[in-house]
Amino acid sequence: MAQQATPVRRVRLGKVVGPEPTAVSGVVLLLPGGDETSYRRPAPLLATSLARALGRRLARAGRGDGLAVHAVHYRYRGWNGDEAALMRDALWAADEVVRLYGDVPVCLVGLDMGGRAALRAGGHEAVNSVLAIAPWLPDEDGAGSPEPVKQLAGRRVMIVHGTNDERTDPELSFRLAARAKKANREVCRFEVHSDRHRLHQHRDEVLALAEDFVMGALFGAVFSRPVVDAFAAPPPLGLRMPLASGFGKSLRR
Repeated sequence: MAQQATPVRRVRLGKVVGPEPTAVSGVVLLLPGGDETSYRRPAPLLATSLARALGRRLARAGRGDGLAVHAVHYRYRGWNGDEAALMRDALWAADEVVRLYGDVPVCLVGLDMGGRAALRAGGHEAVNSVLAIAPWLPDEDGAGSPEPVKQLAGRRVMIVHGTNDERTDPELSFRLAARAKKANREVCRFEVHSDRHRLHQHRDEVLALAEDFVMGALFGAVFSRPVVDAFAAPPPLGLRMPLASGFGKSLRR
């Protein structure tokens, strides 16, 4: 009996979150988390509460501006070493946005290992901004080369990390932000004090911050004062900006 061939898995875009805009003028690609090494089928991004809330919040905020929000469905769950599978899937997704919508700005929004993918794929020509939330990053004290940052030049970049994150080290995202800031002044980083990896404690503030960043980066909306200050402040101040309790309740729009 002939052995059955293993089906080839392909990366794909999920359906638009919420009502599809009649004319798309900007796109958010939501990049899920993953593992260091795994060829298992990935869990759906929108299965997590933060990702669901984030997708809905951004879709609702950008509906009038023609924002399309898509989740990216990876081929595999793992980064898988030099294969950098999640980054390659993110680059494919950005290419697919260009094919579907033409020359529109793209914001990569990544969570956990998806944050690493967003930062790595940020050099794609369609990408104008990157939001990495609790990004998984390799230890810079290891034998390998540090994560690249030159690809982020010319993009607006925001990193958000809980100070009590038990899964991904916030100090590593600070170090990457500090290196990136040397090549690109449009880099900032917010610390969510006392919050853990899933950012349950200050979920509303994180969602408001993500909306503020995405609407400003993609559509030119005026950033809130804390975001303006974070981009303008020299290191380390703008890279250890505390996310204030209650942020977003009185944003100026």
